[in-house]
Amino acid sequence: MNSLKLFNLTGKVSIVTGGGDGLGRMIAMGLGEAGSNIVICSRKLEKCETTAHEIEKLGVRALAIKCDISRDGDIDRVVSETVKKFHKIDILINNSGRTWGGSPEDIKVEDWQKVIDLNITCTFKFTQKAGKVMIQQKEGNIINISSYTGIRGIDPEILNAIPYSTSKGALIIFTKDLATKWAKYNIRVNCIAPGWFHTKMTEWTLENKRDIIFSRLLIKRFGKEDDLKGVVIFLSSKASDYMTGEVLCVDGGLTTW
Repeated sequence: MNSLKLFNLTGKVSIVTGGGDGLGRMIAMGLGEAGSNIVICSRKLEKCETTAHEIEKLGVRALAIKCDISRDGDIDRVVSETVKKFHKIDILINNSGRTWGGSPEDIKVEDWQKVIDLNITCTFKFTQKAGKVMIQQKEGNIINISSYTGIRGIDPEILNAIPYSTSKGALIIFTKDLATKWAKYNIRVNCIAPGWFHTKMTEWTLENKRDIIFSRLLIKRFGKEDDLKGVVIFLSSKASDYMTGEVLCVDGGLTTW
């Protein structure tokens, strides 16, 4: 196959959770540019609709659905409406997540639980629902969005959010173990661990902790949209057909040393 065709996603159907803004929007736009039809879901429908309109200008189809992944009924609706409109699910991007800051000795158990429940349990629920469709299809591709914070300890001067880091680490082993369980169904499961990208969630940290973060970066800049889109397209396409259970760090070298 021609090398460029390996990255072509024309005719594919992708679901991006948390796809209305931030990293999810970058991912959705990248998949659309590669030819995939996109289902964007998050709690804020208006942002999903805005992103969907932008994606449709690329010449692919897009569907915006309001979804709180902590609600089982919302997950069911996204999966059923995707199948109803597109008749399949080729790619699932598990991007939705939340964080909570504070010193380990001070964080309340209920706040810890909120992060773990959403980032792990709800991600599992969405994966299970979409995965059943993929099992019936006898093929599928799941990409979990973790973080470099799930791979190594983080200086509290940069980020003091142990529930978030723990959940992102758990998402990595979830990726690897699920890859072993669903390989027999021709479903690949991989993971991306981003570093620091400009989003609404990271705005304060990047503005106030810039110098200390830069001191740890090998590539002396924050991540750009194209840095993330390229890796997502690679893992979503035939170019990575022989990869499963892998974690790709897109972090400017933060996890290298």
